[in-house]
Amino acid sequence: MNYCDFCNALPENTPNPNKHYHDHEYGFAVAHDNALFERLILEINQAGLSWTTILNKRAAFQAAYAQFDVAKVAAFDENDMARLLADAGIVRNKLKIQAAIFNAQKIQSIQKETGSFKNWLDQHHPRDKAAWVKLFKQHFKFVGGEIVGEFLMSLGYLAGAHHEHCPIYSKIKSTG
Repeated sequence: MNYCDFCNALPENTPNPNKHYHDHEYGFAVAHDNALFERLILEINQAGLSWTTILNKRAAFQAAYAQFDVAKVAAFDENDMARLLADAGIVRNKLKIQAAIFNAQKIQSIQKETGSFKNWLDQHHPRDKAAWVKLFKQHFKFVGGEIVGEFLMSLGYLAGAHHEHCPIYSKIKSTG
């Protein structure tokens, strides 16, 4: 079963967080850099885990990572690393935490160069997945093909977030 079929089979009032994410976020454009950063960090943390696990931990991630404020995360120090490694509400993987801090610092550099992370993404669009992965690996940490692909698909930079028969597909198409 694909993601669209799975989410569309869920009842409207389901406690499963995939329904809301699928219907209101997945494949939709995002303009704010902190929201883009959040999506990147959630995708990085999903590696090796289920997306449901990450969505269930999302509020804890937001609290732990200062609401994904790029500037605040970029300034995280060793005390913050220790705090994050001790936080049972998030994924406590040292490499993923280090990548979040490094990537926030990299996004700050990108913001200085291009005005925003969104501008940087737009300047490189369109590209195929392989070209995007190569670009991301040149700039960021912990960004393999699946992470970059899902990150960009979740934002509409790569096609494939929704199947053509999915009601959300036409909703996104009409706003695009």
